[in-house]
Amino acid sequence: MIGFNPATNKLMKKIFYTLLGFITLACSVNKSTTPAQTGGTTTTTGAASPQTTTGVTYTNPVLPGDYADPSVIRVGNDYWATATSSEWAPLFPILHSKNLVDWETVGHVFPDKLPNWADKHFWAPEITYEKGKYYIYYTASKKGGNLCVGVASATNPTGPYTDHGALVCQEVGSIDAFPIRDEKGELYLVWKEDANSVRKPTPIWGQRLNEERTALLGEKFELFRNDPNTWEGGLVEGPFLLRRGDYFYTFYAGDACCGRGCTYGVGVARSKTLRGPWEKYAQNPILKQNAAWKCAGHGSLVTDPQGRYFFMYHAYSTNGFVYPGRQGLLDEVTWGADNWPQFNKNAPSVTATAPHNQNAPDVLDVQDEFTSNRLAPSWQWSVTEAPQYTIQPANKGQLILPAAPGNIGNLLGQRTKAADYTAITAIDARVLPKGTLASLTAIGDPGNALGIGLLDGEVILWSTKGNKTSTLARTAAPATGLVYLKLLTQAGDKMQFSWSPDSQIWRSLNNDQALDAAYLPPWDRGIRIGLTAKGPASAAATFDWFRMTYGGS
Repeated sequence: MIGFNPATNKLMKKIFYTLLGFITLACSVNKSTTPAQTGGTTTTTGAASPQTTTGVTYTNPVLPGDYADPSVIRVGNDYWATATSSEWAPLFPILHSKNLVDWETVGHVFPDKLPNWADKHFWAPEITYEKGKYYIYYTASKKGGNLCVGVASATNPTGPYTDHGALVCQEVGSIDAFPIRDEKGELYLVWKEDANSVRKPTPIWGQRLNEERTALLGEKFELFRNDPNTWEGGLVEGPFLLRRGDYFYTFYAGDACCGRGCTYGVGVARSKTLRGPWEKYAQNPILKQNAAWKCAGHGSLVTDPQGRYFFMYHAYSTNGFVYPGRQGLLDEVTWGADNWPQFNKNAPSVTATAPHNQNAPDVLDVQDEFTSNRLAPSWQWSVTEAPQYTIQPANKGQLILPAAPGNIGNLLGQRTKAADYTAITAIDARVLPKGTLASLTAIGDPGNALGIGLLDGEVILWSTKGNKTSTLARTAAPATGLVYLKLLTQAGDKMQFSWSPDSQIWRSLNNDQALDAAYLPPWDRGIRIGLTAKGPASAAATFDWFRMTYGGS
């Protein structure tokens, strides 16, 4: 790694932070109608014309990093998207694009607090639009209960959103909701019963929904369920519905979604009425894994202004696999003479023609000098505790992160977007209170992490596994000035930590040997890299800047 000169860095702070506003990457995609999404019902007629634009291409993922279960709509010429947050806040990013491949995070559904009724497992949001109002149907775990489907609404896609509480909470859990109007124009909610959690079949249910989107009406009915003797295995889930020509279509995911043993794929079923009977396509799954991507699934369709269909979905890269998490991909869907949808043979694609013949250069790197009055939208924290951080933009910028005594302390994290990267931060040792550990940390969750930090005049290499923390190595450090900490990651799970008193000469811990970080990612999430402060609640750590670069050392 080329040495990082703090004096030069300070002179360039304002330039770097300005660039950060252009390079911050966002998330997710769109489900829509032609020309715009109308209330969860996607209605089009005729076969979509083949894509003829050539020249400009894009490379998957269009949403690099942990953006599972993407949902997208088009309203006029604007695409709006969201994605799963799981156990990371702020909840449910709101993303904007003009071309389906360049995305910017412009807000969150719940930016500063959780819904009053829920406490964890914030999954699978679906964004829809009807009559000047945006709706987010989302999954969450009810306090003291099981998984439920809730809904929030706003008149502006970026919010503020008003939460309307839970709509359905079945005994084994209710997840993955999607609204659709039937052939009579009546509004319904479709969702999955999470019965695979108790090793039972997983019906996809439908039920009338009132126009206020606050309550279900009448009795539920079943659209279809998983067939365990097929590729669907133990479940079907993630339904996306649209009406095209004479049919309703449901795009859905099947079998195991997540982790090293995943087997996900995408299937489709159709019916002439919402209540069925539903026919599953004989050629399912229509989207499977290949040499570049595996376990593709849970996505949404959107049409561009020309009526072409594009599917936004998640998949694991075979290079890095579970470590960056389930990333957001985009591929075109065409329709055969038999009116069944199909993907190109190379899907999930590595590169493809850009839908709008536009694609800005991909920039994965992050540089934060903490010179803004607000934290950049790419930062995340645990849903269990929002840190009361302070940004001091004066004096060339600093982040003050209060300490916490539990687990790994207070934390702020950034998504990882590839398997190979370098992260560096600078800690002000002069103002670090005694008994406070300030660290650069790789985070699976608050109970599983790996980090290098500064504590009482020593550089500490530490690990937390299953909420148990141990010190792996330690060495004396300067007591004054800035101390620089670095993490070099290769293949997602090989992590080398080092430190420097001047950002020029780096001193390794653990005898230059990489640590095995394979234990970090939970079953449904990728690794975050961030800043942590552990110690008395009255103490705080001061970070001068933070950066991540991808691909090199």
